[in-house]
Amino acid sequence: MLDWSPLVAFVHRHQRFLLTTHVRPDGDGLGSLQAVASALEALGKTVQRIISSPLPPRYDFLDPDHTIAVIGSAPDERLLKCDAIIVLDTGTWNQLADVGALLRGTRAEIAVIDHHRTQDDLGALAFVDVTAEATARLASEVIDALGVTLTPAMANHLFVGLAMDTGWFRHSSTTPATFALASRLAAAGATPTRIFEELFEKNSHAGLRLRGRVLDRLATRADGRVVWSEVFLTDYLETGAIPLDTEDLVNYPRSVAGCEIALLLIEQREGTVKVSFRARRADVAKLAEQFGGGGHRLASGATLPGPLPAARERVLAAAVAALNESFPASGV
Repeated sequence: MLDWSPLVAFVHRHQRFLLTTHVRPDGDGLGSLQAVASALEALGKTVQRIISSPLPPRYDFLDPDHTIAVIGSAPDERLLKCDAIIVLDTGTWNQLADVGALLRGTRAEIAVIDHHRTQDDLGALAFVDVTAEATARLASEVIDALGVTLTPAMANHLFVGLAMDTGWFRHSSTTPATFALASRLAAAGATPTRIFEELFEKNSHAGLRLRGRVLDRLATRADGRVVWSEVFLTDYLETGAIPLDTEDLVNYPRSVAGCEIALLLIEQREGTVKVSFRARRADVAKLAEQFGGGGHRLASGATLPGPLPAARERVLAAAVAALNESFPASGV
């Protein structure tokens, strides 16, 4: 476990906090943000919650009071009044997007709470544990260290982060300690059945149509050990889906029998291509780092210059090379 005493001191010496997470926020980033924000408010702190891109609709239930603001819609003077910033579930400039400009210009003290291997120097106190299965675990430790009692709302938020970053407890990062934490959260008021319904049983027709296109485009290379699919900008117009509907779609190529590295390439409006990497054994964090990205050993991401066909060939070539170097077809 990390030594949280420097973070406790950090919290006690400040009053006005700004909390944020990465662009295209997921359940772990949002759940951790909301839980820690609530704990700070329980201590009488003033808290602003800011993100760089819209809240994905599937996570609306995490913010029923609309406390999370997108940075473009928040007045600058509100942001500048904070004297402390906590960044959750990322430690890299590229994942902070518009919030990064705020961090570069602020005089506020910054702390990072994260479990990803890829880290930049944000000029912050860094609390990074790459062995943690989710930032939600670290957030739960922070709340304990601050002496705040878990409320049902905090427990729900942390359960979302824990469940989503472990693939609903099926990823290899899941350990007996993961289930122990889940049990503790349930005892504190988390409602797994409702959370599952909110996350997985409220699909839009448009999102399902987009999913069909991703399935239809599944393709392989390296004798089926690399599997990929693609999303084009025109898909949104033709299906009615939105970019946030692409979350989790990389799991479909990963589910193909024989797949070692899975890729999902997503065309972006600014002309770039977002790539999600997943693996069973290969180190895709190193693969993503070749393209300025990063993340976890088995789950990472990067953004490449377009157009998509050119980005596809660059990524596929690198994926095949990495696979052949680490796991030759005739090897283990």
